Amino acid sequence: MAVADRERWDDRHRAAGAGVPAPPDALRGHEQLLPPSGKALDVACGRGTVAAWLAGRGLDVVAVDVSPAGLAAGAALVASSQPPGRVRWVEADLDRGFADGFPDETGPYDVVVCQRFRDPALYPALADAVAPGGLLAVTVLSEVGDAGGPFRAPPGELTTAFAGELEVIAHHEGAGEAHLLARRR
Repeated sequence: MAVADRERWDDRHRAAGAGVPAPPDALRGHEQLLPPSGKALDVACGRGTVAAWLAGRGLDVVAVDVSPAGLAAGAALVASSQPPGRVRWVEADLDRGFADGFPDETGPYDVVVCQRFRDPALYPALADAVAPGGLLAVTVLSEVGDAGGPFRAPPGELTTAFAGELEVIAHHEGAGEAHLLARRR
């Protein structure tokens, strides 16, 4: 990612203020499927609202983002509500992929979340990071119900990318978003 992109995200996260722990959009209505403990990976975690929510549900979380400002906001959010050490914050450029971006983190994970970061080249790595019986929750911007644009997924992108390797539990496209919740068999 270009330095200008990182700075743009830093500015955006600084301006947004404190977040509130919240489940990933793709998991809403299916929270009962979340394991009571285990490891989670929050890819492109932003200000850490999902990481904080996962930690509050008993998971040990690796939260990855390119923005130091976003990671700092997430760390502050978690520090105010969770025991120390529940979330590990990792600054990484996901444009470099998983292996180059954060090679010291090992999976598999019981829960993998990627909310509003779309890079189809990372879809295989996201699926590979899910442990047997684990969950994958992905939300991306979508062309469905929207005018389209360079960062929006075409119809069916998520089910096509993940249905072969994972069992799709829930999928929805509309209003400019696509959500997928899947489980590794």
